[in-house]
Amino acid sequence: MAGGTRVRSVVAVIEVQELTKRYGDVTAVDGVSFRLEPGVVNGFIGPNGAGKSTTMRMMVGLDRPTSGRCLIGGRPYRDLDAPLRSVGALLDAEAIHPGRSGRDHLRFLARSHGIPGGRADELLEMVGLADAADRRVRGYSLGMRQRLGLAAALLGDPAALLLDEPANGMDPDGIIWIRSLLRSLAREGRAVLVSSHLMGELAQTADRLIVLGRGRVLADASVVELLTRNATRTVRTRTDQPERLEKLLRDHDAAVARRPDGTLEVIGPAAEEIAVLAHHAGILLFENVTVAASLEDAYLALTRDHARPLAGGSPR
Repeated sequence: MAGGTRVRSVVAVIEVQELTKRYGDVTAVDGVSFRLEPGVVNGFIGPNGAGKSTTMRMMVGLDRPTSGRCLIGGRPYRDLDAPLRSVGALLDAEAIHPGRSGRDHLRFLARSHGIPGGRADELLEMVGLADAADRRVRGYSLGMRQRLGLAAALLGDPAALLLDEPANGMDPDGIIWIRSLLRSLAREGRAVLVSSHLMGELAQTADRLIVLGRGRVLADASVVELLTRNATRTVRTRTDQPERLEKLLRDHDAAVARRPDGTLEVIGPAAEEIAVLAHHAGILLFENVTVAASLEDAYLALTRDHARPLAGGSPR
């Protein structure tokens, strides 16, 4: 386990209330509100420039909001007596002094919060850096820096974690490890907010998804709800008469795409309706299955019109 079992409060660990951030005429974050509950992994997604990183930086006092606030256990981050004991954050794996060793980096943070130095060694072992603990951080790969950043975020055994692209630079084994870690942290009763572009990983890991677009919350729902509301059902059908079946389906207002192997991908009617139409027309079906909607499809449908134009200096 990441930090030992504890009894968590039943109220929201973190409440984001109408957070807004403007840079001159550009509104990077526009009235963002959400709650992070104990025991829940929240995926934080959106196009580049949606305001995810800026929101997370405001939550831990690295950026000052133009308006709105974030409460952690009922208090702003700046008012917390020992922030590392309330919320751990990994927002930039490069923001580590390159001349320090991994062990020295963690022990320095531990001393600043009255945390026993042995906690640093415990976490270095947990994140797989025990053998590299005395190497200078400048010699770490990006994946190793991410692991060190996760150890730092967990140092105070916090009730909440904010992680910005924690799998960035990880190899496949590292990505699987991150997935397991996030689920473990939630089972211990922590609130987790994780920003990621890896939709497949979020589909397997997150309980809820908070979707941003142009600085606003587009959705705040469970993964299942998001798929139900935004993913289009597709039926894959294979027959020995693809041209005839395609015409029949189009005559019944279905959208049909024919793949090079003759398989039809159909949007509109359910698989059962297609089977009935084919049966009455004397068309034999070799395959007729509903294709599971993907989180990526739902995300693209939801954010299609909410990506900011790419430009230098756009907030993330």
